Amino acid sequence: MRIVSALLILLAVVTSHAAFAQAPTPAAVADELLAADRAFAGAAAQRDLVAALTAMFDDEVIMTSPNGLVTGRAAVEEALRGNPANATSRVTWSPVRVGVSADGAHGFTFGTMTMTLADGTERPAKYMTYWIKRDGVWRAAAYKRAQAGPGEPAAMMPPSLPEQLVPVSTSKAHLDALVDGLRAAEQSFSDEAQQIGVGPAFKKFGRPDAVNMGPPGPGFVVGADAIGDGMPPGPTTITWNAERALVASSGDLGVTFGYIRLKDGSRPPIPFFTIWRRDSPASPWRYIAE
Repeated sequence: MRIVSALLILLAVVTSHAAFAQAPTPAAVADELLAADRAFAGAAAQRDLVAALTAMFDDEVIMTSPNGLVTGRAAVEEALRGNPANATSRVTWSPVRVGVSADGAHGFTFGTMTMTLADGTERPAKYMTYWIKRDGVWRAAAYKRAQAGPGEPAAMMPPSLPEQLVPVSTSKAHLDALVDGLRAAEQSFSDEAQQIGVGPAFKKFGRPDAVNMGPPGPGFVVGADAIGDGMPPGPTTITWNAERALVASSGDLGVTFGYIRLKDGSRPPIPFFTIWRRDSPASPWRYIAE
């Protein structure tokens, strides 16, 4: 009996060590997301722009557009087809950074893109995608792209990773509280801008490694200080708020959606989505990509 017991203990230890060795790491999850983004980009070469993008979209994807925030894969496809050039163009892209949440279920990528028109004309662009992993498959839950300009492509940045992975929580009360907290952080960002100015607020609420899609140049504006320096000086002329948010159950990565409004009402509201990161659920939210 002692021999049998010893063998059972040994088997349990070996099994435990094997399971530990196979356990995913933050870096492995990030590599998986990068591979998914690159796979969609590779497949895009055989499809028109609309088909290439919608292939990676979640059913409830949210996309920024000139007409506002568009919600749902069907509505996003319709919005994309509203530009006739999209149906006859090809597009491909290359990520320059990836980040994932501690529960391994949320992540983001952003990078450079090339749109090739039917006549062969190439137009550089940039993109930003927020991803959610459902049933083992990464899908784009939020997406935006913008015009870029000529120049050297952006260099690959280090991944944004948590220290370790934690189990996914499905508690609705927990998730609702996280969403409320992130929306409150976005509101505090806007409220602070009314007091100290937009530029200083962007410096205060951004991470040192934050990026902004910036003007139509070849890359991204990197760093909260550089982003803040690029904001218009003088009295604050805008306000904004988060109408919606998605947050990983680990409480360390999320995305807000809303509108920027000019105080004088001289322009229609401008849609935005901002990706936020914090080092732990006890740390303050700071934007990392917008």
